[in-house]
Amino acid sequence: MMNTQTRRRFLQSAAVATAVSLTQRPVKAATTGQKADLTAKPAFKLGMASYTFRAFPLEQTIEMTARLGLKYIAFKSMHLPLESSDEQIAKVVAKVRQAGLELYGGGVIYMNTADEVNRAFDYAKAAGMKVIIGVPKHDLLGLVDEKVKQFDIKVAIHNHGPGDQLYPTPESAYEKIKGLDKRIGLCIDVGHAQRSGIDPSDPAEKYADRLIDIHIKDVDAATAEGKTIEMGRGVIDIPKLLRTLVKTNYRGVAAFEFEKDEKDTLPGVAESVGFTRGVLATL
Repeated sequence: MMNTQTRRRFLQSAAVATAVSLTQRPVKAATTGQKADLTAKPAFKLGMASYTFRAFPLEQTIEMTARLGLKYIAFKSMHLPLESSDEQIAKVVAKVRQAGLELYGGGVIYMNTADEVNRAFDYAKAAGMKVIIGVPKHDLLGLVDEKVKQFDIKVAIHNHGPGDQLYPTPESAYEKIKGLDKRIGLCIDVGHAQRSGIDPSDPAEKYADRLIDIHIKDVDAATAEGKTIEMGRGVIDIPKLLRTLVKTNYRGVAAFEFEKDEKDTLPGVAESVGFTRGVLATL
């Protein structure tokens, strides 16, 4: 075990080394023939996917998100049930606003029937959400396209990794929606992408024009068996991912989704948020 002074010197040295490596690595420009602007500040925002706090009630989820200094949150149904009335939704939204947060989205929302598609959009509209992070069945994408045009609410299709039958990878989702309204795009779950053997920076750049949301995390192995781990301890190249989001001018939310330690989530997600902010500070 390192003593406090040794650990501090190690972290300082690591930070300097990271900063040097980030500034020295050549970065491919996002647009052909143009040099990437490595001095640009991130246009995207850090947020919380409330599934992280799935074992905790609404009020505690809001409190912990605020403690982490995050301003944007997307609710999973355990924190705002899909069958909630407009009045119930309004009360929850008021609590979110009182805490200084913005309820920007909802999900992951599964849409297996036309009724579930209709309900998802009514729910999002009542809550003032800008994004539905969703998994619509393939034969319902036409209806989703109609609803997006009607409500002007974006839909970000979430990849769920190896074994998923609908959208295992970002590419599988993109191929299904590329001909639809551009407000239908991707929520790249970087952990599931890495578990599929895909460097998540690649689809983040390749499909930048349809990237609406991101679930940001780290995993301990680039295999189907990989599990969530504190960011910076796993196999995902987080600095590369964040550089990619900066250079492609991603403007959505990078939402932390931390599946580890369900009953004691805050320490691990706090470490992940701190690590991410540290990397961003070097860009």
